[in-house]
Amino acid sequence: MRISVVIPVRDDAAPLERCLTALRDQTRAPDEVIVVDNASSDGSAAIAMSGGARVVRCTEVGIPPAAAAGYDAAAGDLILRLDADCVPPPTWVHDAESQFLQCPDLLAATGSARFTDGPRALRWTSAVYLGGYGLAAGAALGHRPLFGSNLAMRADAWRSVRAEVHRHHTETHDDLDLSYHLGRLGSPGRLRGAPMGISMRPLWPGRGFRRRVRRGFDTVVLHWPDDFPPWRWRRLRARRFAD
Repeated sequence: MRISVVIPVRDDAAPLERCLTALRDQTRAPDEVIVVDNASSDGSAAIAMSGGARVVRCTEVGIPPAAAAGYDAAAGDLILRLDADCVPPPTWVHDAESQFLQCPDLLAATGSARFTDGPRALRWTSAVYLGGYGLAAGAALGHRPLFGSNLAMRADAWRSVRAEVHRHHTETHDDLDLSYHLGRLGSPGRLRGAPMGISMRPLWPGRGFRRRVRRGFDTVVLHWPDDFPPWRWRRLRARRFAD
């Protein structure tokens, strides 16, 4: 199985260097690492090239267009996605490959995470952060949501929905939007293995956190009325019974 890793980045050179180092230390090396330079003004692209990654340019600012550009450019059979401030565990690529080889019907999966920065006494809140996202998004979707800092999907699955995702709606959560579209093909699974190391930055107080919450709400409403929860749940249940 050929594996591509996609990392959208905008002005995150320092954490990107750490992320690429962790990818080089994988027990199973990815076949390619794609860094999507989302109009960075720092040395992110240079760090990516020096770290052995292929740089794809995306001038439309926003994670949705950047992530989609990376998925489009991926040559692998399996696409893994994480963010520039992530630190993958050493067996991340190996574990994902093993799971998808063992489960040929699995289209996409998402894994757990743990905070690696911020006050040590608060790092346990990663479970609260992800649990809250899982409960809220899962209620809207009717299945497990994908988490952009630790997800895997088959390239064929991406190609099935690439024309449907809202890649130009920059004020949406791309992983939640992807969950809506891939979820119509099959429910995402749980990615096995050690948790992904992530930054506590999403929980820092201020406008950034409020913006993330607003984006989540806007992403859900963007899919209404077709995916209004009771109607979506009914369609998914009918598909499961038909399978």
